[in-house]
Amino acid sequence: MATAARPYRSVLYIPGSKERALEKAKGLTVDAIIFDLEDAVATDEKANARKLLAETLTAGGYGQRAQIVRLNGMDTDWGADDLAAIMEIGPQAVLLPKVESAAQVEAVAAKLDAHPACAGTEIWAMMETPRGILNALEIASAPRMSGFVMGTNDLAKELNCRFRADRLPMQSALQTCLMAARAAGIVCIDGVYNAFKDEDGLRVECEQGRDLGMDGKTLIHPAQLAIANEAFAPSEAEVDLARRQIDAFEAAEAEGQGVAVVDGKIVENLHIVTAKATLAKAEAIAALS
Repeated sequence: MATAARPYRSVLYIPGSKERALEKAKGLTVDAIIFDLEDAVATDEKANARKLLAETLTAGGYGQRAQIVRLNGMDTDWGADDLAAIMEIGPQAVLLPKVESAAQVEAVAAKLDAHPACAGTEIWAMMETPRGILNALEIASAPRMSGFVMGTNDLAKELNCRFRADRLPMQSALQTCLMAARAAGIVCIDGVYNAFKDEDGLRVECEQGRDLGMDGKTLIHPAQLAIANEAFAPSEAEVDLARRQIDAFEAAEAEGQGVAVVDGKIVENLHIVTAKATLAKAEAIAALS
């Protein structure tokens, strides 16, 4: 299971076939990287990308950034070879595309279980088909499952829905996956924003995802990093409020009271749980910096 305290504000896709991009990613202010062997790699480059990525991750240099390898599907001509090659380096995590059932995760988990280098390897799932969304809870509860990544482009294609600024056609799927992830105690990352030069639109969508409860956002270009990092980090005002809530509640408890009042609002134990999580996230982000 993914560590809850680790930030996943920004999760950047990097093509596994692009040596220059792989090198550049080592210096980016990004919380996690998805090294992509699937959509971002042309058919005739699959084998070369697999080899290059294995060598690159073995050499290291990515610091504290979470490292997730997106494989081709196990039902394709490349998935099994991707998994076999990546298992040799004991990856932090593998991301499976178009997951629709727990059985798909269990099959990969069994292969990881049999490989000594993969004792700590996590499995993440792309949630991007109607069947996958409807089976979200069983997928979230599968072995080694640690995170969902929303594949909103593929899902929109499958649903035949329109792209809207408010993402109304996508809300049911986003919330279903988020609830399943929270029930299973795993991470849930929002889908990409395609117009990478539209900073205002990206900010709005990041804030919407944050307000829904997403842990962060997948990104397609380094230019999107700063906005995602800011949107999914606790603000100074939120950190200040969290500290004041904790102080007030502890003072109330010392006087035998079960609630406190901060800024004219009741503060109960459930608010303190949230406040402590806010401070923990802020501290984890500061540690990365």
